[in-house]
Amino acid sequence: MTRYRHLLQQVRDFGHYSSDEEAERVLDAVLSVLGSQLTGDERRDLAAALPERARAVLTARIPLPRPVGAPAFVETLAHTLGTSLTTARWDASSVLVALTTLTDAPLTDRLLAHLPRGYALLFGRADLAAA
Repeated sequence: MTRYRHLLQQVRDFGHYSSDEEAERVLDAVLSVLGSQLTGDERRDLAAALPERARAVLTARIPLPRPVGAPAFVETLAHTLGTSLTTARWDASSVLVALTTLTDAPLTDRLLAHLPRGYALLFGRADLAAA
């Protein structure tokens, strides 16, 4: 199984999608929106960890000057996919959790440090605030 097929299968399993086509549509949308959020070393290192096809989707978008908050990320994804916010949140998490299986924990930590607060839950992690 190629790395891309493995990633696609994980997205399909995590998201409980009924077909590879549906999983691929969601994967492409999330990677595209995520690509607009990341810059610098985090963008480069995540791209390097991805299979070639997924890398191309992530890096096709020009990054925004500053990443948007997690709610705006989900809203953009909902608009892109033509779904509800609840479904877009599910889709984002299905892909982002699958991505963490391709990256090491330090890279995921760096991605979360680069992104505004609120993304941790989308990556399947607790979003704990310092007291």
